[in-house]
Amino acid sequence: QVQLEESGGGWVQPGGSLSLSCRASLPISTIYQVGWYRQAVLGPQRALVASVTDRDGTEYADSAKGRFAISRDNAENTVNLQMNGLKPEDTSVYLCDAQMNYTTGVQYYWGQGIQVTVSS
Repeated sequence: QVQLEESGGGWVQPGGSLSLSCRASLPISTIYQVGWYRQAVLGPQRALVASVTDRDGTEYADSAKGRFAISRDNAENTVNLQMNGLKPEDTSVYLCDAQMNYTTGVQYYWGQGIQVTVSS
């Protein structure tokens, strides 16, 4: 089992930057993929923002390309999301997700989420 803890959220003005961090209870190098998601305002849906695999393969939502950067820090056991050029529409609860590939199947683990607010 993997426990995840997000940090780094808060309030920022449009055009500003925030850096989110997802700390895992297991070495990051043992986790196949870690992703950052946004929680929908209404309903349980979650949309991918960015993800990174254990081989540093990355994927970004179209809205994040060119503004956000995801990276793994094996020494700190974190996956970080650097968000630049933030817009009001980036306001959301951001959650960290870890995908573990076991011989018995795939398991997903989620953090509690952290609020990001972009407004003037």
